[in-house]
Amino acid sequence: MKLIVTAPRGKMGRLITDIAAKRDDIEIVGGLGPEGREYIGEDLGKAAMLGYEIGAPVYDDIEKCIDLCDCVVDFSTVEQGMLILEACKAHGKALVCGTTGFTAEQRAAFSEAGEVIPVMLAANTSRMVNVMSKLLAQAAAALHESCDIEIVDYHDAKKLDAPSGTAKELGETIAHAINEDLEEKAKYGRGPGRDPRADKEIGFHSLRGGDTPSSHTVYFMGNGERLEITHHSINWKCFASGAVDAAEWLAKQPKGSYVISDCIEL
Repeated sequence: MKLIVTAPRGKMGRLITDIAAKRDDIEIVGGLGPEGREYIGEDLGKAAMLGYEIGAPVYDDIEKCIDLCDCVVDFSTVEQGMLILEACKAHGKALVCGTTGFTAEQRAAFSEAGEVIPVMLAANTSRMVNVMSKLLAQAAAALHESCDIEIVDYHDAKKLDAPSGTAKELGETIAHAINEDLEEKAKYGRGPGRDPRADKEIGFHSLRGGDTPSSHTVYFMGNGERLEITHHSINWKCFASGAVDAAEWLAKQPKGSYVISDCIEL
């Protein structure tokens, strides 16, 4: 499988490059960085500061390299992600996008792209997070009538969007399990001042600081007892490995809009 990796200086792009380069069944044919960066034209391994060369350059224009690949793995920005989506559609290439912060309209564009190419918008590519999602669906179905549900996400200080894409996906899992519309039940933050909890709302709270990769906890708070389901990521390797697995799987699929759980056997 021939792969293009975006944002080689990003924490995810760097790890994805390193993991994919060491797999026998993957050939990295190029990297993609923002126009004007000093590493454009360099070997991707050097640009990603891996300490070894890969044999593929970094481009600053997706049109210069898109036809070289079978699949693109993108963890860049919302703006670049939309440009890459359009390029993949035009050239018939698979796309795994782990960027978060897309609007509802932009997310719909990814779903619509599934009519043309195999595409996966995956806010979280960790296997354990997807196991967590399964557990939450069971817990929500069993407990929502007697419990209040709150979701808390912890991320590093540079995280741009709040709540996180993973927190939103966990909320969507819960809402689906109890046959509710998340946007009708979601409550983002609380206060200041008097701000009592509405009946059956799903609360979201975001903490930002330091360099912690991420933690997500869902609280089911009942009378006299509380259930917490939590996932902690110690570093970003779990997400990078899952993204590479997803790319290998997606490149073999027919056109369609997929989610990460489609390629993880649970």
